[in-house]
Amino acid sequence: MAARFLCRNVGVFQLHRTATRLTRARFCSHTEPEPLTLRQQSDGIRRIVLNNPRKRNALSLSMLESLRENILTDVDSEELRVIIISAKGPVFSSGHDLKELTSTQGRDHHTKVFHTCAEVMTLVQDIPVPVIAMVNGVATAAGCQLVASCDIAVATENSTFATPGVNVGLFCSTPAVAIGRAVPRKKAMEMLFTGSPISAHDALLHGLISKVVSEDRLEEETLAIARRVCQSSRPVVALGKATFYRQMAQGRDAAYATASKVMVDNLALTDGQEGIRAFIEKRRPVWSHTAEKAHD
Repeated sequence: MAARFLCRNVGVFQLHRTATRLTRARFCSHTEPEPLTLRQQSDGIRRIVLNNPRKRNALSLSMLESLRENILTDVDSEELRVIIISAKGPVFSSGHDLKELTSTQGRDHHTKVFHTCAEVMTLVQDIPVPVIAMVNGVATAAGCQLVASCDIAVATENSTFATPGVNVGLFCSTPAVAIGRAVPRKKAMEMLFTGSPISAHDALLHGLISKVVSEDRLEEETLAIARRVCQSSRPVVALGKATFYRQMAQGRDAAYATASKVMVDNLALTDGQEGIRAFIEKRRPVWSHTAEKAHD
């Protein structure tokens, strides 16, 4: 009797343990997917990482919306001084997700994709802090557009850049907006008409990126630039960034008129006067990092 009772209970225990394992397996299989972008911030530097390497960090609508959110979060905070955009995996970004661009998705969806993409690209240049692309790998189509849209771009020697849309019947017209403003016209047209990739060194030669470094120095070199930005006054940097893009869209005379007025506005800032006093007094400036006006 005792033996039968023991065997029966051992069997019940084993069934319970098996059921528990199955329950755990089912629970684990329904875990939340990883976020498309990752964000962290420390010492004024925000790191945003494209986090979908299995899909070559394609700029799907969801990825673009996630990127937009991570750029905009507390963007006016005095604590934020610079943003670095990088990516996981061997591809920085392969551009738009072509599965979203089939006829089954419809014209309205296509319009939303390109509207959101344009919004993100202009946002990169319109926010008050510098944005740095940290590129290690391939950047094509809208991925190349993102690099061209950033204020500064640091890339590894093995990185490549291309606008291959023409090869799949979709000319890279929106990437051309950013690329055509970053590189000479004839080089931009060569990239757009052939779709052929250019090396990091060619990208540097033609102004698409700012610096080429070895892979083991990418993080160090990019952070060095970001930390140098953090040493300057936030409102002065913000004013300078906004003015640069504004005057670049103007003719020469209008650009000088714009820039001259902004120089006077800059001098009216507390940090503008603090910087000049510090230089005269041979000391380090103490920035307020606010847009307060200096007293007359």
